[in-house]
Parts: sequence; C-alpha cells; structure tokens
Amino acid sequence: MKKALLLLSLAAATLGGCASTRPSGAALTTPAPEHASDSVAAGMDSSRDIVLAVANPLEPAATHAGSSLLGYAPAPNYGAGQRARSLLADLRRQYGWNEVGGWPIRALGVYCIVLRPPAGMDRDALIATLTRDQRVELAQPLQEYAVYSSQDEEHYNDPYTDLQRGFVETHAAEAHVVTQGDGVQVAVVDTGVDTSHPDLKGHLASVRDEVSDNDKAFASDRHGTEVAGIIAAVGNNRQGMVGMAPKARVSVYKACWYADPNSGARCNSFTLAKALAAVNDTDARIVNLSLGGPADPLLGKLLQQLLSQGRIVVAALPPDGVPRGFPDSSPGVIVVRTTANGPAPQGVVSAPGNDILTTQPGGGYDFTSGSSMATAHVSGIVALLLSVAPGLDANSVRDILLRTSAPANGLVQVDAAAAVDAVPKMALAMR
Repeated sequence: MKKALLLLSLAAATLGGCASTRPSGAALTTPAPEHASDSVAAGMDSSRDIVLAVANPLEPAATHAGSSLLGYAPAPNYGAGQRARSLLADLRRQYGWNEVGGWPIRALGVYCIVLRPPAGMDRDALIATLTRDQRVELAQPLQEYAVYSSQDEEHYNDPYTDLQRGFVETHAAEAHVVTQGDGVQVAVVDTGVDTSHPDLKGHLASVRDEVSDNDKAFASDRHGTEVAGIIAAVGNNRQGMVGMAPKARVSVYKACWYADPNSGARCNSFTLAKALAAVNDTDARIVNLSLGGPADPLLGKLLQQLLSQGRIVVAALPPDGVPRGFPDSSPGVIVVRTTANGPAPQGVVSAPGNDILTTQPGGGYDFTSGSSMATAHVSGIVALLLSVAPGLDANSVRDILLRTSAPANGLVQVDAAAAVDAVPKMALAMR
C-alpha cells in the first residue's frame, strides 16, 4: 500500500508561519487571529496562489510627556505595522489581487500574505512583476508539501503479531489503516471453538452446535479455534495475536467433530446441511468452509442457495490440489490453496498456510498448517473488502484477490493491503 501522506495545504520554506485566517478584502489594519483556520487553509490552491511578503519593521511604542524609558518597549503583539499596511494596500490597488490570508513573521520582520491573482492574469507573470517591485521582499508560488508519516500501517500491542507469517506477508497491518472489517459478519462452518479464549471471547456473534445437543467438546476443538483466530482475533488487547479482520464478527456453526483426538475432524451431509441451513437464516455475507469432500446433491443445493443470495463462500482446496466436489467444485465459490511453488489452478487463490501461528483451545497459541488456514486468511481479507465496499459480489472479490496478489518470498499470494487499495479503482471501473 502506498505510504500514507498528509498533504499540507500551504508552506513556504522561509515562511513557515505564513498561515492566515483573514477573509479576502478584510481591512489590513486588523491583525489576523493567531492560528490559521482549517477551512481557509484548505481553500488555498497551490496551482494558482502566491505567497508575498513586505517589510514589517518593529515600531516603538508611542511616548507621552513624563513617560519613562519603558515607554519604548515594543508592543506585546507583533501585527501588521503601518508601513506594511500601507504597502499592501497600495500593491493591492495596483495589481488587483484577492487576499486569501496573511500573518506577520516576527523573526523575519515581514508581513506575508497568500494572494490569488485576478482572473485572466498569469500567475508566473505576476510573480515576475512583483519580484521586480522594490516594495516587495518576496514573491513566490504557494508550494505544497507532505509529511512522511511513519503511520503507514496499524501498530498493535499484541505480543505475537510479528510471528504471524500470514498476517505479515499479506501486509494486513497496512490494510488496517483503512479498515479492520467493521460491520462484516463471517459464518465459520467447522468444528467447535474455544469461546472463552482471550482473543475470541466476546467477539463471537453466535455459536451453534449441529453435531450434538450437549457437546462438551465444543470449546476444546482445535480446528475451528484456529480458523476463527486467523479471521478475527481481537487486536490491541495485549494478548496473543491479531486477526486478519479484527473488527469483523464471527458466527460459529459446529458441523465437524473429532472421532479420534489424534486424527483430523470429520463432518457429514447431515451436520453440514443443518449448518448451511442455519447460515441461510442469517445476514452473514461470508461463509468460510475450511473443509471438503465428495459432491453432494443436498449440500450442493444449499450452497447454491447461499451463493444466489449474494453470500461469498470461501473454500479450501484439498492438500493434493485435486478438487473433491463439495464445496470446491461449485461455481461461484472462491477456492484457496496454500501458497506453493508453481502456478495455481485457474481461478484459485493462493494464501499463506504453512507454519501459521493462531489461537488454540485452552487460551493458548501454536503453529499449524494447511489450506484450511490459507482459506481463513482469505476470508479475513474478504471481510476487509466488504467493509469498504459492501456491494462487491463474489466474482469482483475473486478478481481483486487475483489481480492484486503479489510475490512474497518468491511466491505469489494474496496481498491484503493491495486488495483494499484496489477497491476504489474497481468501484470506478464498474460505473
């Protein structure tokens, strides 16, 4: 993402204090207020305005009969002296400019103004004429400067942020200067989640268990906890890590469980169908499916229904890169693989998925790998995009993700900052 630059509306290297609040045409005998008005400064135009200075000598205070030497002390407020007022009045009558504002610079002994040439007059020609005028100390274009802010990315107090490979490599902190996913809801269809985890507690919109009515294992499930943390772990809580979209809201639908604690979780048509039907009754825009299996007519129908409603479904490509059927083969689904050597299949998005630090049950953190984690990174980025442009559809989102993917450690993968930066351009192109 481009460096964040705060443009100053006026500056002159030798006239750093030449800001003003006096309206055009105001009497030159009235000193301007001490600080420039933002609206006046914002109205200045560096393409046509001129900075002009005339001598403004310090005048001794008037004395009276019987006064002491203290009577010669300078006035406490250095404003426009009589000489400066007369000079500016004469010059304005001669050249016909409009004064935008002005202010005295005590250190240089001048009074400077920002002026706008009269209509039809060339600015450079007027500057050349004023420079030759013996009454003028300085005449120059109004320049525009920028501060080189170091705030080109969000800085977090969460201690493990620098260890989050996916977060760092996708430049998520830069994207967070623009958006953190505010107002976007992500439905995670997965295992259960540790709802009391410090980086997730109070941040989950809702949880549902479609596996059992009394599932004591819900909070100890690993996979869902890992996915939820990557998407939306709370930022700036001095705890652990930061999610890709820390202000998005996650709803969890447990459809998968661990039949064997030492193996991966599994799901079935029944539990997945209940979960997708439940999502259908919500307003969640993003559905994260870090899972896969064979094609299924019922699940296919439910998935198409969600897609027809404008939901954006993000799914994982199997580790071997061969689509299984559900949900990776459904038209309209954004399919994600773990960033790897070699080009991705047509239309497939690549994202970090190896050695990813994320939340674990019991309030812990650990590294994990897999296309499930890559999918969670992309769901988080999609939340950032939708918070900026809620009207984006799945095709537009996929196009942004693919077009803005960039090399990281020699491999092309999604770039959160570039994707967010591309949203205004995409919106203009769609008009």
